[in-house]
Amino acid sequence: MPAVVRGGRRQNAGQPPKRAAAPKSGGRGRTPKNAPGVPGKMAVLGRLDMSPRAVIIAMVAGVVVLGGVLATGARAERIGNSMSNGLDGATAAMGLKLAQVDIRGESPEANAAIRRAIGASANQPMTSLDLDAIRQRVEQVGWVKEARVVRLLPDRLVVQVIEHDRLAVWQSGGRNFVVDAKGQVIEGADAGRYPNLPLVVGAGANETASEILPLIAERPRLQSRVEAMVRVDNRRWNLLLKDGGLIQLPATDQEAALIRLDALDQRERLLELGFARIDLRTPEELAVRRSDSAT
Repeated sequence: MPAVVRGGRRQNAGQPPKRAAAPKSGGRGRTPKNAPGVPGKMAVLGRLDMSPRAVIIAMVAGVVVLGGVLATGARAERIGNSMSNGLDGATAAMGLKLAQVDIRGESPEANAAIRRAIGASANQPMTSLDLDAIRQRVEQVGWVKEARVVRLLPDRLVVQVIEHDRLAVWQSGGRNFVVDAKGQVIEGADAGRYPNLPLVVGAGANETASEILPLIAERPRLQSRVEAMVRVDNRRWNLLLKDGGLIQLPATDQEAALIRLDALDQRERLLELGFARIDLRTPEELAVRRSDSAT
């Protein structure tokens, strides 16, 4: 069969016309740069790796960052201000907002001061709570010896405190103070609320009370009769009794002197007889002066 001429070109009638070659895409699955109807930004997005593996990695990374903040108590802004705002907002949207503050181990009169020191507000994002800063503020409260702060998701903050021991009431300069085992004044403590604490009086009595009080506590008969323990020249103690009697202890070997007093009391029931003064300041000697009302 003779050749057919189409469009100025000779072509065999038995061969189908060749199709035009498709333009190269420049890579599998990518959109051509000059593809009609596809904006430039969309073309860029088309080149992003949005595979399931990449999505999972991104989610895990976000969880790790959030977990690190919650575990360490560090505020998110330490990582970066922009990330902080985003993280706080995201956790608040997830329902991680402060709804309850539990204080444990505190006395009733210390509760208000501790709560003020915590300084947290309702509906505050849980990631915005700086646990270390809260602990430091709480430990500045006069009552508190030690504090521990824990964040319990989704919405609770727990503050566990250990308060200073109330050892005694210290009378100095006409005022009464509550002191702990180290003789430190517990700021904010009302001495009037502790009528059962022993009373120590005089300069240095607060710092040395922890030495004399255990010796007195070992002797219930004597302890029940003591009104106050008076520090003399910051060297020794006088025990002022409720009936007006006075027991003078030595500057050293106070326990030995009290043992001698115990022995005499067991033999003579001395503490029940009434006396004006018992002088135990001289070792191996005990001087007793009867009161005028004693029979």
